[in-house]
Amino acid sequence: MSGHGRPDLPVVIVGGLHADARRAAVARLLADVPGSVVLHHDLATAAAGTVVRTVRDATGVLSAGEAPLVNDCACCALREDLVPELERLARAGGTPLAVVELWDSVEPKAMAEVVTAGGFTITGVITAVDPALVLPYLGNGDDLAEGGLAAAATDQRTVADTFARQLEYAPVLALADSPEADDEDRELLAQLHPTARRVPIGHGDPAGSSPLARAARAGFDVEAAAAAQHPACALLPAEADAHGVATLVWHSRRPFHPERLYAALEDLTCAAARSRGRFWLADKADTLLHWDAAGGALCVESAGPWLASLPDAAWEMVPPVRRAAAALDWHPEHGDRCQHLVFTSPGLDRDGLERLLESCLLTDAEYAAGRAAWERLPSAFDTLLEV
Repeated sequence: MSGHGRPDLPVVIVGGLHADARRAAVARLLADVPGSVVLHHDLATAAAGTVVRTVRDATGVLSAGEAPLVNDCACCALREDLVPELERLARAGGTPLAVVELWDSVEPKAMAEVVTAGGFTITGVITAVDPALVLPYLGNGDDLAEGGLAAAATDQRTVADTFARQLEYAPVLALADSPEADDEDRELLAQLHPTARRVPIGHGDPAGSSPLARAARAGFDVEAAAAAQHPACALLPAEADAHGVATLVWHSRRPFHPERLYAALEDLTCAAARSRGRFWLADKADTLLHWDAAGGALCVESAGPWLASLPDAAWEMVPPVRRAAAALDWHPEHGDRCQHLVFTSPGLDRDGLERLLESCLLTDAEYAAGRAAWERLPSAFDTLLEV
């Protein structure tokens, strides 16, 4: 759960690639929670070999210093430096809220797990968002390195996939007041993360009861957040269609033909601003595959075995949330094997997308041939999965 906890220093994590929105959210928290302190590690100087740490409150900078790079990795330096700084704050006492402001491309999941492992209680994880920038960022397939946003020399993430994970992990989205945002922008945000609490950064409340200040201290469960992102039991968006934005939730109990799916990957990836989920290939019946696409780029990777492929004795080792998710999907013949893909986009061609997906499944004759025949199908995904 949330570690042993240090009730004397509650911690909220605020992140997001929308830097202006993130800074506004942090400023709002500083103003609304008197005595609160912000820790920020600036990774922009990582290329020069250092990470710059600042600690500040509403009056200005309290301290600044440099953390050396660890293994040429700015995120590793952040990990090594963050918990000792929080411990120092906790020892000093008197801080009602420590705000960890993440640098642009740092993802909240990794840092939430670091802070919890350090024994601190995380009371909230917030991603700050400018609604007018959601579609441009989701559509940006550039490498982070091209924009000076990489967190390590080996960082191969893109703007789109990083933004998507920042958005979908946080239970609270702090929304900037964006005059350029329209109903389509707000609807896209709502469909991408329907369970998120959307809180306007808005105007302050020095009594500390603004919606953002309350959200920062509402509580957070690291394990539940990780489970909600795991491909086997992810809390995926539901069917929706409003303001020109649609979400298609596509299920099937029949496996994909590996060659036909592979041939359709580009069209499927470009069909929506964001798509994700789990799927199975006829020639890899025991492997749960993860689908994760944004910015016109697709990542496919193995997420381990389907539960149906495990011996009964191994089930006890599987987290209860995973067993519960499998039970919901259980089929007498295939167990938890299924296609569960979700596509969200403005202007989504639902009918065309459904037809394309259906065309990639085994035909009746191929299906009837049985698993021994399926396993002999060409393994079109081996290079993608680096098998």
